[in-house]
Amino acid sequence: MKRKTRNKIIVWTLALAAAAILVGGTIALVLTAGTWKAQIKKSQEKICNKGWECSGSKYCCNDTITDFFKVYQFENLFAKRNTPVAHAVGFWDYQAFIIAAALFEPQGFCTTGGKQMQMMELCAFLGHVGAKTSCGYGVATGGPTAWGLCYNHEMSPDQTYCDKTYTQWPCVEGAEYYGRGAIPVYWNYNYGAAGDGIKVDLLHHPEYLEQNATLAFMAAMWRWMTPIKKNQPSAHEAFVGTWKPTKNDTLSKRLPGFGATMNILYGESICGKGFIDAMNTIISHYQYYLDLMGVGREHSGDNRDCAEQLPFNPSSPTDDQKQQQSGS
Repeated sequence: MKRKTRNKIIVWTLALAAAAILVGGTIALVLTAGTWKAQIKKSQEKICNKGWECSGSKYCCNDTITDFFKVYQFENLFAKRNTPVAHAVGFWDYQAFIIAAALFEPQGFCTTGGKQMQMMELCAFLGHVGAKTSCGYGVATGGPTAWGLCYNHEMSPDQTYCDKTYTQWPCVEGAEYYGRGAIPVYWNYNYGAAGDGIKVDLLHHPEYLEQNATLAFMAAMWRWMTPIKKNQPSAHEAFVGTWKPTKNDTLSKRLPGFGATMNILYGESICGKGFIDAMNTIISHYQYYLDLMGVGREHSGDNRDCAEQLPFNPSSPTDDQKQQQSGS
């Protein structure tokens, strides 16, 4: 190879290397600028502190739950919970709910959006709670929706709900993982996940959820605020509208609203089966609470049901038996 040709090759190689460095540097500068822009925007967000109930968050700049939800309203929503025939007399109370909520209000639990959206989310969450802990029936005094928080655990479990194939949260000898709590928790892996979420050892002590109402509410709120899987919405996100459905979600008829919260929490045990009683009962509680809170069921939002929604997480026939659903 002639020296002149070799020199040209060297020059072109150096030029390409320089160009690559320049382009790479430009990309790095763009990425760095984007990162700084995001950080500046975040630093400019207003942060509010409202004492023990909500601090250190932009959501605390909105009304807190105690601003629009008082003791008498809690008593009104769950009027029959301490009736002698109920099964958790003296267990559930307003204070336990508010103490539990204080852990999640800085994350946006019932503090997202304007006051109407905040009250709607409160009624949506409690709609699940009321339906899943009700001992009401068609001719019950006050109607079936008046009997929420009647239970705090499954009354006649026919198994211990131990799945030994889940090694991340293995069953503890002697522990029974039947349904407990405000949105009942079933199976060792669900107790393990919820326990990690609220920093309480529920895997070794699942009984805590029927002994402590604050923990029972906390576990339910954690489930409401936490996606089942990565890249899926939480029930909170699906309800308040911060979740943006993918094309696949839209084709599966999964859209933001109360219906999607049932899909996330219960999957195919309730959704995609038409207007079945189990789904209608949860919707009825939600709308009943909207009426009692003065919002009105006419403001229950779009996409209230999941009758035609495909489940986010389809299960196999054996897994279907393990769906986290209500027990009584």
